Amino acid sequence: MKPTITLTGDTTFNHDQVNNPVHYNHSGIECIEAIEAMTENMSGATSPHASNVLKYLWRHEYKNGLEDLEKAEWYLSRLKKRYKEIHK
Repeated sequence: MKPTITLTGDTTFNHDQVNNPVHYNHSGIECIEAIEAMTENMSGATSPHASNVLKYLWRHEYKNGLEDLEKAEWYLSRLKKRYKEIHK
């Protein structure tokens, strides 16, 4: 059974934390759909890092704040390192 969440005011809805977490849905766009579109033609060497950068930026205001921004920065640093290695 999905837990019921009540937002400010009288708005109540059922929420599925596994299949549709609030912190991965902004303005009707799912983070996974944005990641898939962004990485569709990227190399396997860099797409995991780019995916994680987007994921942590996407959710930072809704989940872990500064910690998520620091994780995004960590993955961006890895992405830059991989990119430089590939494009010497």
